[in-house]
Amino acid sequence: MNMSGHPGRQRPVLSSASAALTHDVEVVDERGRRSTVAIPAERPLTVYVDKRELVTLMTLGGAPEALTLGYLRNQRLVRSIGDIVSVQVDWAVDAVAVVTRSGIADVEQRTAKKVVTTGCGQGSVFGGLMDEVDQIALPPDARLRQSTVYRIVDTIRTQQSIYKQAGSVHGCALFSSSGELLYFIEDVGRHNAVDAIAGLMWLDQMDGADKVFYTTGRLTSEMVIKGAQMGIPFLLSRSGTTQMGHMVAEKVGMSLLSRCTGKHFLLLTGHDRLVFEPALLDVSPNTA
Repeated sequence: MNMSGHPGRQRPVLSSASAALTHDVEVVDERGRRSTVAIPAERPLTVYVDKRELVTLMTLGGAPEALTLGYLRNQRLVRSIGDIVSVQVDWAVDAVAVVTRSGIADVEQRTAKKVVTTGCGQGSVFGGLMDEVDQIALPPDARLRQSTVYRIVDTIRTQQSIYKQAGSVHGCALFSSSGELLYFIEDVGRHNAVDAIAGLMWLDQMDGADKVFYTTGRLTSEMVIKGAQMGIPFLLSRSGTTQMGHMVAEKVGMSLLSRCTGKHFLLLTGHDRLVFEPALLDVSPNTA
């Protein structure tokens, strides 16, 4: 099934090539008992842009078109969704063919310098992204209520997921500022998941200024940069952050919330953006 999109929005023609997300394998437990369990799928997806091989991404395969678009967007290789004619995934050859309107300028120079990162699944970014951090301006008046943080955490807790079924994957989600779930993507690496959400936002022409991003993984510098590139002022994680992730968030004025479980969280940066609601916390009297 192909989607050509609305003619006025220059939406690229996309394949719909979602693959099986789990694979059944036989296991033997500590008592010698045999059973069948589901494990996450993992498959290579080689990205070709205008017939030029660009990169191979290891992916779950749930949203390969969105992943490809988000990768091109977050690497700043393609500046506008209107520059892309089509994205066609073919799992028979584990490849995706991207056709652009006018090619990628200076593609060899722009893809030659890579930075190895702490990410899993995709784990490298093309050089020069850090050079663009100073140009990013997040909305200064964006605010997030404590009750919305709790709504987001609870939504993730109850979300049906491959992780609950098979483990070994990362999940990312995009929420409105009121806590409404907009997108939920899982993949073998958190970078793939955030790229897929970036691709969906691109397709839907969705602005990030009033959005909240949640990830199950660490808030590393690359994750923070990608969130900032998407214009999102709030990043939440059930995990922690790194020193460079913290530094970049302070630089762009982003609010980082880590260790988000239950009613607990740690607000690391952008303190003035969070609206605290103390009445939401259960306080037991006479506990001294």
